[in-house]
Amino acid sequence: MTRGLFDLTGKVVLATGANSGIGLGFLQGCAKQGADVVLWGRRADRNAKAVAHLLELGAPRASALEVDVANEDEVDAGFADAVARMGRVDCVFANAGFSSNAKSIAEMSSKTYHDLINVNQHGAFYTLRAAARHMTERAKAGDPGGSLVACGSLSIFHGLPGMEHYAAAKGALAAIIKSLAAELGPIGVRANMIAPGFIMSGMMEGAPEAMMEGIIKHFASQTPMGRVGLIDDIEGPAAYLASDASKFHSGDILIIDGACTVRAP
Repeated sequence: MTRGLFDLTGKVVLATGANSGIGLGFLQGCAKQGADVVLWGRRADRNAKAVAHLLELGAPRASALEVDVANEDEVDAGFADAVARMGRVDCVFANAGFSSNAKSIAEMSSKTYHDLINVNQHGAFYTLRAAARHMTERAKAGDPGGSLVACGSLSIFHGLPGMEHYAAAKGALAAIIKSLAAELGPIGVRANMIAPGFIMSGMMEGAPEAMMEGIIKHFASQTPMGRVGLIDDIEGPAAYLASDASKFHSGDILIIDGACTVRAP
């Protein structure tokens, strides 16, 4: 099969929080372009199902590991495991995270704040750091290049009452990505962020049907394209960022929101 400009044959892509939702969408796009894929997720049953799905989509090799990204030792061990299994890692998508909110910052407990920051911000940092170390060592051995991607949010650009911790984590990641682009550019490693709008993902599992219908209707009405995002809307940007087609694209935030951000109030 001809895959063209975004061909990922021979490349290995690792994504965290990837047995469903946006993380799985990222790996789907890469698998369809022939990449070997590694997913990290907290549930073994979902991991196994996702691996089988990615193999069906075209990934020559796919594996999964249960990793708590808030634990830096588990992240380092998990990354070493991925390199041992696959031989290398060419692209990393730091996606693992969760969302929570409070009625106001005055009512947000320190535990709520730190629990989210530990996963969404620190977990992404540990993941990106492990990838940067690996890609730096490869470059020293004469094999430069690589792609680091973080999952952002429109909360970087808009205030979200009661979600200061979530916005803080995503804003920090945006700054980290820019610094990585500047630091690792000399060895051919690029760093970017995708900032999705409202995407139908695993985060909404278990919500009452009537509530979901209301949420979908609301966000569709706020989006010029007239619908909410789907996880397959992440596939194209993923394949682009993981491929050599993006070899001169670094330090950027790709907004994937159906033009929601640029819509006039």
